[in-house]
Amino acid sequence: MVEQKKRFALFLSTCDSEFVKKTYGGYFNVFVSTFGDEGEQWDLFRVVDGEFPDEKDLDKYDGFVISGSPHDAFGDADWIVKLCSVCHKLDQMKKKVLGICFGHQIITRVKGGKIGRARQGPDMGLRSITLAKDNEKLGAYFGEEVPTSLAIIKCHQDEVLELPESATVLASSEVCEVEMFSIEDHFLCIQGHPEYNKEILFEIVDRVLNMKLMEQEFADKAKSTMETAQPDRVLWQKLCKNFLKGQ
Repeated sequence: MVEQKKRFALFLSTCDSEFVKKTYGGYFNVFVSTFGDEGEQWDLFRVVDGEFPDEKDLDKYDGFVISGSPHDAFGDADWIVKLCSVCHKLDQMKKKVLGICFGHQIITRVKGGKIGRARQGPDMGLRSITLAKDNEKLGAYFGEEVPTSLAIIKCHQDEVLELPESATVLASSEVCEVEMFSIEDHFLCIQGHPEYNKEILFEIVDRVLNMKLMEQEFADKAKSTMETAQPDRVLWQKLCKNFLKGQ
């Protein structure tokens, strides 16, 4: 009997920037190169454009990733409401869902938590976050010693204000109480961007600056966080892959 390929879906909640298209061929490739492995099938659904899998097809997938977005997870656009409805269904099916930034907030909303503007304002740049001590889930995902902290690229203006009752905090930082949480064994939510690198961050900063949505000082500060440091990309990959693939 031929072993079936593992199959995953990316719910892309943002449009591809010209830079990302030119450099990587789109965000889909950024995600697959970060979380995918040889011999898997990854499908793209541009949920921001209203593109979703049929409900009957959800069961074909081993896991789902919800990307970041410039949109508010507490918004009521049709596609956001539909995404919440699909996530509710995935919750009932106990399907693995990795929520990143906007995705982390969407799952909070679906599970009855509260999201809104970040209490300490937007966070952009490299941030060290502190992982929960003696957490069994983190121990299982890392498969060895759990790091005390991890560096991750942040790019958000909203945050989780109140956790869903069923959630367990897995990481926090000095600017954000809920940097990562899990719900049972099927939802893992991360406020930062494990898939981002320095080039992607800097291009977003420049674009937001050019749109006059950010002060120069804030932009410089965001970039300065990466002068001498890098995100712990390999460890984030390990954590996310082991969660999604149940290794």
